Amino acid sequence: MLLEINDLNVYYGAIHAIQGVSFNVREGEILTLIGANGAGKSTILKTISGILHSRTGSVNFNGEDISGTAPYKITRKGLSYVPEGRMVFSQLTVQENLEMGGYVRNQSEIAPAIDNVYVRFPRLKERRNQIAGTLSGGEQQMLAIGRALMSDPKLLMLDEPSMGLAPILVSQIFDIIKELNESGVTILLVEQNARMALKIANRGYVLETGRIKFSDEAHNLLDNPEVIKAYLGG
Repeated sequence: MLLEINDLNVYYGAIHAIQGVSFNVREGEILTLIGANGAGKSTILKTISGILHSRTGSVNFNGEDISGTAPYKITRKGLSYVPEGRMVFSQLTVQENLEMGGYVRNQSEIAPAIDNVYVRFPRLKERRNQIAGTLSGGEQQMLAIGRALMSDPKLLMLDEPSMGLAPILVSQIFDIIKELNESGVTILLVEQNARMALKIANRGYVLETGRIKFSDEAHNLLDNPEVIKAYLGG
């Protein structure tokens, strides 16, 4: 397994936000976490990336226990995180944002890595000198993903990448996710649009109030009557 999560228990003060969660991500797949707002999806990603810490359990990535490791060290190990809300450096240009994303690379690798991002996202190349805060929501999401790719990740974690985007841009973002996966990047996807997430994922876990309620192949979850009723608008 590329990523193994074992018995996470995460608290916000007295609130037990994540309750004994365990799951895994296989190399080369798209795995999605779905659930209602407040179910704990983003908290799990923040814990994996080192922003939050679990009171119990472990996070194992690529055969190594990274529990309690600083976020920048986790990025160096090949795990990149695109947070909810995109969080681009709004006062910097597109080019400068990408350069910031390459801080874990050798200096000689940064320019070729930026070129690779521009090949994948021609829109960003067109706007390379534009201030990131003036980009559209879709362009900012492309930039956030491109910045994460600058570290050459083995695993890319995406937190609500379609949030706030027009439907046509949502389709584009999901196409990008599929293309990234097909190019060899393993994806851990947290997404409010459960139906679209399950359509592109290999497997899925459904969270409910800090616990895993269902886990299955994605196509089975799409056909699960309880999942349909609660999360897919059926």
